[in-house]
Amino acid sequence: MYKVIALLKKKAGMTHEAFIDYYEKHHAPFILKTMPGIVEYRRNFLDPNMIVHAGGAAPDFDVITELWFIDRASFKSAMRVFDDPDTFASLAADEENLFDRSMTRFIAAEERISNIQKKAGG
Repeated sequence: MYKVIALLKKKAGMTHEAFIDYYEKHHAPFILKTMPGIVEYRRNFLDPNMIVHAGGAAPDFDVITELWFIDRASFKSAMRVFDDPDTFASLAADEENLFDRSMTRFIAAEERISNIQKKAGG
């Protein structure tokens, strides 16, 4: 599985609730409609009241987003839709409603899974 993980910060002045509402009702549907080949799309919203860290700084992002693709080729194909200037402009405009784009970080990764299941009674 090939995925892109994005660390995203909400735009200044936006409440946590408004951020989630806009992301779920506008941005996520836009992405799903625009990008082909997504097999899973997860948004992991940080709980602002339960930030856990051991003496370190609090995170400087509000959501960890995961876009999953079958393989790298599928991801590259999906990204080609943004080669169209109008599609890219639509994405940028929607992101301006939601994110502090100067803080956006994308990480591409190939996933490896270790399924560890504890036997009952063991």
